[in-house]
Parts: sequence; structure tokens; C-alpha cells
Amino acid sequence: MYYIGLMSGTSMDAIDVALIEFDKKAILKFYRQHPLESSLKNQVRLINEKSSLVDVVKLDSKLGYVFANAVNELLKETHTSPNEIIAIGSHGQTVLHAPTITNKTSIQISDPNIICAETGITVVADFRRMDMAFGGQGAPLASAFHEYQFKNNNKSTVILNIGGFANITLLPCDKNEIIGFDTGPGNTLLDCWIKRNKNKEYDKDGLWASSGKEDNELLQQLLKDDYFSSPIPKSTGREYFNLEWLKINLKKLNKELSAENIQATLLKLSGVTITNAIKKYAAGFSEVIVCGGGAYNLLLMKTIEDLLVDFKVTTTSDYGLSPDCIEAVTFGWLAKKRLENKPANIPSVTGANKNVILGGVYSPTKQEN
Repeated sequence: MYYIGLMSGTSMDAIDVALIEFDKKAILKFYRQHPLESSLKNQVRLINEKSSLVDVVKLDSKLGYVFANAVNELLKETHTSPNEIIAIGSHGQTVLHAPTITNKTSIQISDPNIICAETGITVVADFRRMDMAFGGQGAPLASAFHEYQFKNNNKSTVILNIGGFANITLLPCDKNEIIGFDTGPGNTLLDCWIKRNKNKEYDKDGLWASSGKEDNELLQQLLKDDYFSSPIPKSTGREYFNLEWLKINLKKLNKELSAENIQATLLKLSGVTITNAIKKYAAGFSEVIVCGGGAYNLLLMKTIEDLLVDFKVTTTSDYGLSPDCIEAVTFGWLAKKRLENKPANIPSVTGANKNVILGGVYSPTKQEN
């Protein structure tokens, strides 16, 4: 029997779909990326700018069908029956993550009712808000899975996930508490900037960034942002770090820079903020294990390696899971924890005041004989 994990991150490059078996560790049986149409991506990106509530509700429904289709395509491709799937863990598509406002919330769309109806499989979704209801930030949630999958009693390791935003999980080999948090932008500013200037979805291998030269004045200006020095636990999103944020900082600099030099500086910003966080909180740790799409950005990986001379830098591929499947596998695991009625947050990571069970369950109606 299997679980399926579904994830669409801030980069919106595709829906990650993972077919998973669980034994002592997660075993990936199959992984595919289900493409998202450009029109859908644009609708999601415009939600906070000009969409009405009706637009958001329509998009929630539309994405429900797209996510369901991603599951059904996987089942067809792997010759797997829905009866062999215990549950689907669907993260959905984040359209708002606001963990620091008075009435904090986090909203993901892709209607789980539709996914359930279209697949005939139990769906677990809405993982973040129960943690928030108990005082947490609802993120990062992957730290608990990182502990399950990668904790090593013989060495202290850092799991670094570089998606749209970067987050780290510190897994000490002793019984010290696990901590984790968002370090700041990962790929999001790089993706947005190359989309605006080159109409490309992402900077493959960091090639465009490598054609430019980082500007130290701009880098120092960006590093002044209070988020980077704020205490943990903390999490962030594109509501905070976006092109408007970049525009404001460029205006403060009052200096003309080429687009490629800005891209080079944004890449260095990701590298510096990631490694500053690791050096501050993971002194004495020996290894950094990287996952997420950023693991494939050769220039970003080289920047991180150059800044972490005291650490061995590897990827999750060395541990049996490709870097781009980790988040989808995480939400399959979170679905498993929900059906077992077991807590799956780590209060020292999210800031919640207790361990809580995460996610709502949407089950298909059983046919009567």
C-alpha cells in the first residue's frame, strides 16, 4: 500500500507528484512532474494584485482538477489502482502566507474535495493552519520529515531546502532540540527577475547570473533587511520578498545596474543568507545535505560550497531521494501521520506552543452494496 504526495511551490514550475511506500524510511516508488499551464501560473501570481474573491475561488476549483489529473496520470503511468493508495497528501498552491500578522493565516488552494472526488482516494490537506492556531508560524513543516528520513546519531547534519525560499533543519546527533527556519529567498527573486527580463521561468544552472557581476553595494543594501537578523523561529513568503521589495531597495541605492548584474547579486544574496544562517546556528555540524530545485543551480551550489569551507556539502541524491522530490514526499508522510492521528509539527521549529496533529481529512463516500 502506498501514499501519494503533491506539492506545488512558490516557483510554480510544476506539480511534484510522488508515489511513496513507508517502511523504516520513505521509499520513493515513482516521481513525476506534472506541468502547469502558463495561464494558470499567471493567475496565481496575480492573486495578490488584482484578483477578486470570485477569481480566487474559481482558481481553487480549477487547480483541484489539475492536481487530481496529476494523480490520475501517475496512477495510469505506474499501473497502480486507487485501491492501492491509502491517502494523498496535498500541500496545494500557496497564495498567502502571513505568519506574523495579528490574525495569522496561511492559504493554499487546489480544492481537496475535488481531488478526492476525481481520484476516489482519501485526501489530507490544509496542513499549516492547525500549527498556527496553536501559536506557530505554520512553517517550516518539512523539518519533522527531515528528522524521520535523515537524522544520523553519529553526525550532526543540516538539511538545506532551496525552493522559492530557502529553509534549513538542524539535526544534531545528540538529544539537543531540532531547530529549523526560513533563511530568506532561495530561487524566488532569481526566477521573478529572469521572467521579467528574459521571459524565462528560471535561470538554468545560474548561467545568466554567471554572465553578470555581483554589485557589493546592492548586496549590502539587501542584507540590511530586518528579516535576516530577526530571531528564530521565523518563516517568510513572496508577500514579503518579491520584485517590489527589490525595486524599493534599488531606488534606495540610486544607481544604474545591468539586469544581469542584478541577477548575479540576487544569487549571491541567496548564497550569503543561507550560509550565514548555517554558520550561526550549526557550528560544529559536519555536513549540509541540499534538496529542492536550487540543488540544480550549479552557480548557487558552488557559491554555497565556497562559503561553507568547514562543511561537506552533498545533496539528498546521496541518500536515495532526488532533491526535487523531497517536498512531495514530505506531504505524503504528513498524510500518513494525520491518518495515524500523530502530531507532525516541531514546536521548536514553528513556534507552536505544543505538538499538534496537522491536516484535514477528505474521504470519498463509500458505495453501498
